[in-house]
Amino acid sequence: LITAGIAGISAGAMSMAVGEYVSVRAQNDVEESDRLIEIEHLAADPEGEFLELVEIYVKRGLTRELAREVVDQMHARDPLEAHLRDELGQTPQSKARPMQAAVASAASFTVGGLIPFAGAFAPTPGTIALSIVGFTLVGLLVTGILSARTAGKDIFGPTVRVMLGGAFGMAVTAGIGRLLHINLG
Repeated sequence: LITAGIAGISAGAMSMAVGEYVSVRAQNDVEESDRLIEIEHLAADPEGEFLELVEIYVKRGLTRELAREVVDQMHARDPLEAHLRDELGQTPQSKARPMQAAVASAASFTVGGLIPFAGAFAPTPGTIALSIVGFTLVGLLVTGILSARTAGKDIFGPTVRVMLGGAFGMAVTAGIGRLLHINLG
């Protein structure tokens, strides 16, 4: 059971890390593609791109005259940067970081996996399954409360959502275990 638990946590953490890396890297690829398209647009139709940025600033509340003056100065300095930021929402600060996302995902999965894993160390062999469920429910309760507090939300709704989602996941896992005739005793 211990070996299977360690293997499961390790495999899950690696799977989550790889999935997160691939997903965030794909997002970077889309952003890079958008950047290249914007470079083409600026080369092919600089006046149209100028007017597009003016409209963005007018919609944000600037007068047309002030918007033209702002875009004029931005285009004089770095038109691509202005369009990436204000038209596409791309900034160096918002750029996705695949490795950071992968490490965070693996760490989160590992910590989350260690909570029910601790239940495998029940003092009585016949209570291991019950202990795992108990540890998991307590972990879900703590996670729900922490996520609600972090988000500045009322505790009840998010906590119930986390606990119900986790309970559903445990039920599916237990069902698969039953189908495969796995017994924790």
